[in-house]
Amino acid sequence: NYLLGVGRADCTGPVAEIPLMGYANPEQVGGGLLMRLYSRAFIVADLDDSRRVVFVSADIGMVSQRLRLEVLEKLKSKYGELYRQDNVILSGTHTHSGPGGYFQYTLFWITSKGLIRPSLNAIVNGIVKSIDTAHQNMKRGRLFINRGTVENSQINRSPFSYLENPASERSRYSSNTDKEMVLLKMVDSNGEELGLISWFAVHPVSMNNTNLLVNSDNMGYASYLFEQEKNKGMLPGQGSFVAAFASSNLGDVSPNTKGPFCVNTGESCDNPQSTCPVGGARMCMAMGPGNDMFDSTRIIGQNIYLTARELYEKAFQEVTGPLSSAHQWVNMSDVSVELNTTHTVKTCKPALGYSFAAGTIDGVGAFNFTQGLVEGDPFWDEVRDQLLGEPSNETKACHKPKPILFSTGEMTRPHPWHPDIVDVQIAAIGSLAIIAVPGEFTTMSGRRLREAVKREFDSVHGTSRMDVVIAGLCNVYTHYITTYEEYQVQRYEAASTIYGPHTLSAYIQLYRELARAIATNTVQDLPRGPEPPVFNIGNVTLVPTVNADRAPANKTFGDVLQEVKQQYQAREVAGVTFVGANPRNSAENVTEHNFLTVERYSSTSNSWQVVQNDASWDTRFYWTKGLLGQSNVTIEWHIPHGTEPGIYRIRYFGHYKKKLSNNDAVSIPFEGTSSAFEITSL
Repeated sequence: NYLLGVGRADCTGPVAEIPLMGYANPEQVGGGLLMRLYSRAFIVADLDDSRRVVFVSADIGMVSQRLRLEVLEKLKSKYGELYRQDNVILSGTHTHSGPGGYFQYTLFWITSKGLIRPSLNAIVNGIVKSIDTAHQNMKRGRLFINRGTVENSQINRSPFSYLENPASERSRYSSNTDKEMVLLKMVDSNGEELGLISWFAVHPVSMNNTNLLVNSDNMGYASYLFEQEKNKGMLPGQGSFVAAFASSNLGDVSPNTKGPFCVNTGESCDNPQSTCPVGGARMCMAMGPGNDMFDSTRIIGQNIYLTARELYEKAFQEVTGPLSSAHQWVNMSDVSVELNTTHTVKTCKPALGYSFAAGTIDGVGAFNFTQGLVEGDPFWDEVRDQLLGEPSNETKACHKPKPILFSTGEMTRPHPWHPDIVDVQIAAIGSLAIIAVPGEFTTMSGRRLREAVKREFDSVHGTSRMDVVIAGLCNVYTHYITTYEEYQVQRYEAASTIYGPHTLSAYIQLYRELARAIATNTVQDLPRGPEPPVFNIGNVTLVPTVNADRAPANKTFGDVLQEVKQQYQAREVAGVTFVGANPRNSAENVTEHNFLTVERYSSTSNSWQVVQNDASWDTRFYWTKGLLGQSNVTIEWHIPHGTEPGIYRIRYFGHYKKKLSNNDAVSIPFEGTSSAFEITSL
């Protein structure tokens, strides 16, 4: 028995003009909303409340160091020493369709256009609010765990790297991806369902790098389906049941199950360089199972949800035992690793290899770099040396065979380009150990880490009782972690293993120490490690300022420019276009602003009832910027099968920015409403 609390809060942030975080594609800038982003928080406490563990999964690309430090600062001012570095795990789902700009290290500024305060604040506030809600709703309850297989939802996107791992090791596994889902079910002492956390390894990149609508991708859709099922009669984002689908060791795992094809010729490009005969690497893209990216997101998300539902219904193995947590800061650019009694190796200052610029089959890079480059190029080396400075001989030697494109550990202007100080953390809830990792472990890296940590626990307890899961994208982002063998062939994941070939060995050594401290109850003796820096950065950004909004002549904000049809059937799309205003005005005014509703007329109450909102999967909110402060908003409702026939309308809620005579600006709320339309039965 434990005390349990769950909470959910909006963390969407600005849905327009902010670069989306994930594909590092500067053209991929927010232009609307498909689904809202949420932070989901779970608190487990001993019955005597002597110890607590907090797990948060947020619908964001990854947790950044700046984000974590600001969240912990706020928690400290509210709760004192209750929620701390060691007992709070913050994990990102790794959606590639959320706003960026919440990083303090310079590398991430390039594609995010700097540090964007409104984006960072929305995530910080959302995470803290979700923890507040969980904190306020603590009650006695029980935890149950289950595990099972998810089929038809992933492929390994670097199979040639995976094959570099020893055959003896590969033969122990039936697949080159981890198909296992681990699920933790929470119920209160009366048997009322509270929520769940599921861990499963797949990239939420069913939405590709042409998408401009903010959304939580396949994992978020799985959460949406589970919460809609359990919070009956509630709109999305409402209701007390919280379902988190958290990330794991997804480094080399893609949901684009049809595999890589040349988009120009249709032939397979499943080769070590992921390159096409015509057009090279830029033409090699993997496709999901659906007929477009929305459909693929739905299919993969639904697969994940259906497995989770089955595991949830059959979760009878109870989790019991004490709570504990351990955390350390480590300078990852300088860790000595004892491989064996005679051999010690070291990690390196961070650097990114050539093939980082190639991207992956889920999102290709620029300039036609290919994956698997173990040689540099004189032209690009010269460009790099002139613009950014040449890497030191020490760094070049340390990272071999990686040819260095960006020697980020030696780039410090205006601030360091990559972190040196990294969090390692484990939380144990009875027989469940959650390893919070600061990046993207590949399939085999994750297997080695889990096994090493489990062995450490088992050797102390003398029994094989620990369930070990990896929670991905936690606490600080350090790109990828491949095995030493995968590193040698330098595909994208290896080129992005920033602390060099022995990164994984270093993490295994560090996490084993944490596991041993927890198992032997000596956590208090662990050194804290060097504290990470906090750079004094204001709002440094290339994102355009929000100017005054203007409506076209003889029109006002919220006027309809293109009307709905009078009649629709299920599976058709009802669309309406309004005179719009910049959605960023709304994000800065209202934390939980809703841009749209779909409403059904009820003749019995003679009123309109909201049936969908902007968090609904079936609604899409598009913002199109025009000239001189003018803009349009188009709202689509993709009418789902089984929609009740009747009279409906679509409404739009915005804020326009107006300059006052004294040069101050105010945001003024407005709304627009479509004509009523009828949905007829087929």
